[in-house]
Amino acid sequence: MPDPILRISGLDAFYGDFQALYDVALEAGEGEVLAIIGANGAGKTTLMRSISGLTQNKAAMVRYRGENIGALRADEVAAKGIALVPEGRQLFPSLSVEENLIIGGQVGRKGPWSLNAVYKLFPILQERRHQQSTSLSGGQQQMVAIGRALMANPDLILFDEISLGLAPIIIKDIYAALPGIINEGMSALIVEQDITKALSVSSRFYCLQEGRVSLEGASATVAREDISRAYFGVA
Repeated sequence: MPDPILRISGLDAFYGDFQALYDVALEAGEGEVLAIIGANGAGKTTLMRSISGLTQNKAAMVRYRGENIGALRADEVAAKGIALVPEGRQLFPSLSVEENLIIGGQVGRKGPWSLNAVYKLFPILQERRHQQSTSLSGGQQQMVAIGRALMANPDLILFDEISLGLAPIIIKDIYAALPGIINEGMSALIVEQDITKALSVSSRFYCLQEGRVSLEGASATVAREDISRAYFGVA
C-alpha cells in the first residue's frame, strides 16, 4: 500500500501549560475525505492548527507526503500543498472579496483553481467581488474563505467548522458545492458538529473526546450508539 498523504502519530499539543491533544494518530489517503467530529473543546480546531502550522509541534508528529512538517510555520506548510479554511472565516476586513481571494494565490502553486474557477463555483462572489469582504452575509463570507483556500491550489484542504453559524439553506449550498471542490485527487479533512452531514460526505471519520481519539471507522457503517458513546464519553 502507498503511504498516506497525511500521517499523524503521537501528536500532543499544548497552549502554554494546558494540553489540548494527547497522542493523537490518524491517516488520510490520496483523494480521501475524512470527517473529524467531537463536542466543543474536544480538540478539533487544535488538530487543524497543528496540521496547518498555526500550532507548531515536534516535526515527526505530522508527516505530509512522507516529510516531517510538524515544526514548520504556516506559510511553509501552505507551500507544501495544505490549505486551511479556518473556523470563523477570518477574512481580511479591510480588503475586498477579490483581494481576499488573490491573497490565497500568493503561495504560487500551480493547479486548476483561479479567480475564474472560484467565481464559477460561487457566482455570487463575482457579483460582489469589489465589496468589502466583511460586508457580506455569513454564508457568502464562508464562500470567500473556501475560495481563498482553493486559490492556493492545495492537495489537502482542511475545513474547520464548515457550517458553524450558518443558516440551514446556506449549509445546504456549501455542501452541494463540495463535490466540485474535492476533485481531481484532492484530499480533505472536515471538522463538523453536524454528525449526519459529516458522515454523509466522508469515507472515514475520527471522533475526538477531551483531546484523544475515542473512535474511528468507516462513515457508512458506524453505529450511532457507538458515536454517542465516543462523542459524549457515556458508557
